[in-house]
Amino acid sequence: MKTIFIPAKGTLNLDKIKEIKINEKLGLVTTIQYVNYLKDINKIIKNSVIGGKILGCNVDNALKIKNKVDSYLYIGTGEFHPVEVALETGKRVYTFNPITNEFSELKNVEEFKKKQKGAYLRFLNAKKIGILVSTKPGQCNLNLALKLKKTIKKEIFIFLCDNIREEELENFPDIDYWVNTACPRITGKGIINVGEVLK
Repeated sequence: MKTIFIPAKGTLNLDKIKEIKINEKLGLVTTIQYVNYLKDINKIIKNSVIGGKILGCNVDNALKIKNKVDSYLYIGTGEFHPVEVALETGKRVYTFNPITNEFSELKNVEEFKKKQKGAYLRFLNAKKIGILVSTKPGQCNLNLALKLKKTIKKEIFIFLCDNIREEELENFPDIDYWVNTACPRITGKGIINVGEVLK
């Protein structure tokens, strides 16, 4: 099946960026909607380094500049992406929301770390594990699921589906814990993302 990609760019008030005053070397990261603004932001915030586009499941562009910066500035909405940057880099993350023009420091990273640790401990204590594999392009990690099945010394079952929904997992009450290999936004009680298992 052919796929057509249509670029959808967001708008950003650069005058609001001029109001940001941070005495740290900042790594600039954003989602694809605002990536075209990074060069302009880099000119405005003199002590900055362009990281580039990130996804919640892939913050490689933040990691590649980790040793060049003190902290990060994420341009975008929500906490999903900046939290992953903070968790993966161990550095402070500031956020600028282009919709509300709000600038703030990401504060709840320790809370996410505690949740991850708790989920990992519950995973370790589980006997029957269900590995969730999406059939969607870009999210299908069947080879990773098969590798996990060989390496994890537990009773493992692989579940292939197009649309993973938490409520459907209730149909399998004998599964003690789930490992999600698809989009890390798929979270819930009894689910751990594969990246947290492999750390």
